[in-house]
Amino acid sequence: MSVKLGMGPVSAAELAAMIGCTPVCYGCDTSILISGVSTDSRKTESGDLYVAIKGERFDGADFSASAVLAGAVCVLSDRLPAQAEDLGHPFVFLRCDDPQRALGDLAYAYRTKRPLRIVAVTGSVGKTTTKEMIASVLSRRFRVGKTEGNLNTDIGLSLTMLGFGPETEVGVLEMGMSNFGEIERLSMIARPDFGVITNIGTSHIEFLGSREGIAKAKSEITAGMKDDGVLVLCGDEPLLRQLAGKKNTVFVSVYTENGEYRADHIRYESGRTYFDLVCGERTLCDLMIPELGIHHVYAALFAAAIGHRFGISDDELREGLACFRNAAMRQSIYEISGVTVIDASYNASPESMRASLSVLCELAREKNARKFALLGDMRELGSETRTAHEKLGREVAKLGLDGLVTFGIAAVCTAESAKQNGMPSDRVISEINLSAPDSCAEKLLGLLQRGDVLLVKASRAVAAEKIIGYLKEHGDQIS
Repeated sequence: MSVKLGMGPVSAAELAAMIGCTPVCYGCDTSILISGVSTDSRKTESGDLYVAIKGERFDGADFSASAVLAGAVCVLSDRLPAQAEDLGHPFVFLRCDDPQRALGDLAYAYRTKRPLRIVAVTGSVGKTTTKEMIASVLSRRFRVGKTEGNLNTDIGLSLTMLGFGPETEVGVLEMGMSNFGEIERLSMIARPDFGVITNIGTSHIEFLGSREGIAKAKSEITAGMKDDGVLVLCGDEPLLRQLAGKKNTVFVSVYTENGEYRADHIRYESGRTYFDLVCGERTLCDLMIPELGIHHVYAALFAAAIGHRFGISDDELREGLACFRNAAMRQSIYEISGVTVIDASYNASPESMRASLSVLCELAREKNARKFALLGDMRELGSETRTAHEKLGREVAKLGLDGLVTFGIAAVCTAESAKQNGMPSDRVISEINLSAPDSCAEKLLGLLQRGDVLLVKASRAVAAEKIIGYLKEHGDQIS
């Protein structure tokens, strides 16, 4: 990854002071200017600081010399580049035992120099959608910077913050995690003014042990928040109700009245979601989101709660929701040879599976169409894997699908459970072998007809997009 410094070029001496390193010069002095930051030697550009991060498969320090030859004028690493004296390119070396942590320290130092307000978003599912919704609403009045894609680790968050230019007034940052302490670190880097926890699901339960553990890890978002910071939470989740009073808390809700911001009269029309927003004594009627699904309503409630604290007007809120566009690799709906495809192949958890199945049923009802689902393995569920897949099968059986195809060994539990709970066996097909997406797609093609609606959803590692690719290439087989 690589980013240009939003603050503009800084000298190596200034940058070294920000992170507490002693510079050592090779063929230059500490006045040399740094204009960007890179963590990938292949993407390093002239004027960059190269941060040599050690990963699971590669040690960035092994590529420091290549980064210098590519134009890096400063290297942050735990050891000197190979043949540093003979590279023939001037650079400054900053020695640091933990370059990844130093990158976060640099982002924090940059944050403290700016009158920038930060909104941080975390949660088991819906982080990216909520982040995009909040950014859409706030951008009606402010110049907003945001996390691009899913760059929600400390590396991605740090680079995002370093890229915020002087024109940026608000930063909306997504915070991801897989274990304890990670959200705390991100919060200490970003020092958010506002925090959002979308929900507590079962993603990463393999590492965190229980939903209570997940809630504890997500609550680390408060670690770096200011004393007067505002924490916006899902009031429909009992585990989050326990955080009331930890900061200035605001709750949103759909299924209960446990929220200062509530959705009422939710309905779906022409591929859009409409709802009434109840906030205090007021009701804003007929707000529209150009996407289907209850998860988008939750995101809109979070955006409303944050937007109002920024002084966003009702008209600006309405416009921001109407102009919302999902990020790349999020749920998208399109046609393949007359079949409406709900492409949610980017990720999956029990909670997001239920949300996408709801969208499938709503869209099929609107179109008066048959409904099919291709559901793949859900990962990182640990000891809950079998239970979660079986529960999903029970839920699928209640929906009256016209066909279910599962992809992967864990998803077989979904298929078997669906049959055991009343779904006709001739409507259920399983493909265990993840290396055979074409075979799975062929089975699916044998079920589909023009006019059908199909949901495709699985964890990212399943690569269910390959099945969609096959459908696109062989769509002429659909009658």
